[in-house]
Amino acid sequence: MAHMSLEKYLDQVKKGLVSKSGDILAELFSFRHPHIASPRLQLPDAQLQCERWFEPPYDEMVAYHLRAIWAVANGDYVEARSSQAVVSFTRAFQSQKDENWALPLMNVVTLDLRLFAMQADKQQVRKGQGKPGEMLEKAAEVMMGCFRVCASDSRSSLEVSKKWGMLALVNHLFKIYFKINKLHLCKPLIRAIDSAPIKDQFKLAHLVTYRYFVGRKAMFDSDFKAADEYLSFAFERCCISSSKNKRAILIYLIPVKMLLGYIPKEDLLFKYNLNQFVDVVKSVRMGNLALLNETLEREQGFFIQCGVYLILEKLKIITYRNLFKKVALLLKTHQLSLDAFVVALRAMQVEDIDVTEVECIVANLIYMGYIKGYISHQHQKLVVSKQNPFPALTSFL
Repeated sequence: MAHMSLEKYLDQVKKGLVSKSGDILAELFSFRHPHIASPRLQLPDAQLQCERWFEPPYDEMVAYHLRAIWAVANGDYVEARSSQAVVSFTRAFQSQKDENWALPLMNVVTLDLRLFAMQADKQQVRKGQGKPGEMLEKAAEVMMGCFRVCASDSRSSLEVSKKWGMLALVNHLFKIYFKINKLHLCKPLIRAIDSAPIKDQFKLAHLVTYRYFVGRKAMFDSDFKAADEYLSFAFERCCISSSKNKRAILIYLIPVKMLLGYIPKEDLLFKYNLNQFVDVVKSVRMGNLALLNETLEREQGFFIQCGVYLILEKLKIITYRNLFKKVALLLKTHQLSLDAFVVALRAMQVEDIDVTEVECIVANLIYMGYIKGYISHQHQKLVVSKQNPFPALTSFL
């Protein structure tokens, strides 16, 4: 059955000889199935033939599918994106009032739509046509039609509810919105998933992907505790053999953990080939501002590409804290001259630093709770608490 041709299978569905199986249809509409290599199926206009063979809505779906096969065979992904049969599928899906057997088919056609749109955008850029991300944005609009069908299913029977398809669609949409930098569009999708009665019952693989993206968004929104929660879930539940995915999660989890006071071990960085973070971790731990600035400059391309450069810049405040703690340990007094911090920062290659600027840095550290003490303006000194003047960073969680 799994290797039955598309024509034969749909003809038997039409005649009632086989039951509708979303898994089988998903395979036959997938662009990873060998049928797409058949020249007989590479047809730019097969609507009339399909009308003779299939009843609506299958006639339109198959005609669009065959045109998409033709477009892919000719390397035209702009046409493949516009020909992908998601719109006709959505109409058919919506008409299936008491069934959700087509969810696997939905997952396949929306996945291929996103992949076609990515290739179409690259083609448009090479030709100097359209706007960057235009094809992906159009694909997202089409996918939202499917999402609304799933989200609006109000039947009490979860067994046949279309809501089970919500999370897979949200993950496709997240991938698009992150790619085209429209993260504000993620917010209503997150609300929809959080209010779904099955929000914790989706497939684990889909939950891992979802929480990875929600964690990244929380990080960009500076909600680091939420980011830690979501990204930690994704990392811990991600399949142990998926080292590539675990590495992708760590790229965001490491900066978040460090901002919350947790310093990762070098073994973890080497295990997942994240050598770019080795000197970042070392510099923050040692309070070595010079090394941190040097590393951020050296690895700037990687960090910007990953979208964590500005987050890593925030680690400077913790590096200041650790540097000033070293100064305090060397001076062995609770009354610390601000000039001593100026000297320390100049040793870290911070040019043109003066007492006024140091006073601002220290004031911020006190305000954020990284130092327990106060500034004596009259004597230009930082007076720190005799008990635990530099609280452990993790105490702020």
